[in-house]
Amino acid sequence: MTNSTGRRVTANLALSLDGRYNGPGGANDFGAFAPYVTTEVARDHLARIWEGATTALLGRVNAEGFLGYWPSVAADENADPRDRGYAKWLVDTEKVVFSTTLAEAPWEHTRVVNAPAADVVADLKTTGVGDILVNSSVSVIKALLSADLLDRLYLMIFPEIVGGGQRLFDDGLPSSKWKLTRQETGDLGEIAMVYDRVR
Repeated sequence: MTNSTGRRVTANLALSLDGRYNGPGGANDFGAFAPYVTTEVARDHLARIWEGATTALLGRVNAEGFLGYWPSVAADENADPRDRGYAKWLVDTEKVVFSTTLAEAPWEHTRVVNAPAADVVADLKTTGVGDILVNSSVSVIKALLSADLLDRLYLMIFPEIVGGGQRLFDDGLPSSKWKLTRQETGDLGEIAMVYDRVR
């Protein structure tokens, strides 16, 4: 068995009250989430997720979206300091992008892998320091939940029932117990929560 450095594997995601990470319009339907993503609680939560992280894991679609948007925020002196801090971290940190179609990474500090997420995470845990953050990439989060490799979940719950869309927690996941280690509620009813895996 390979030695582990004790690196934590964390993941962040925003969900509707009915457990969806997008609306009934499909993968790009985030209309119900829009009012909540720039609240004080949401921005503080964003600042929290990357504090101890030194590696970002992204699916290709998220990587293209994130890395098409956040570098401009990093350069924007008028941006909220919490947004700018996250943006600078994302640009500068080690990134691993899961893709079956990209041959090489079009971004700095990035390597592309075409391998199961569980295998890549097991490998990452043998070297380096700092948290390994799965950055809102649901396909990667689901794979790691299935393999019981997540140690912390950063969840934002928005007070909307969207009535359709894709769910994070599919049937068939292995049972697991989690401890609520932080909770913060915003003026709009949004809740930021941090859950740690009890092992």
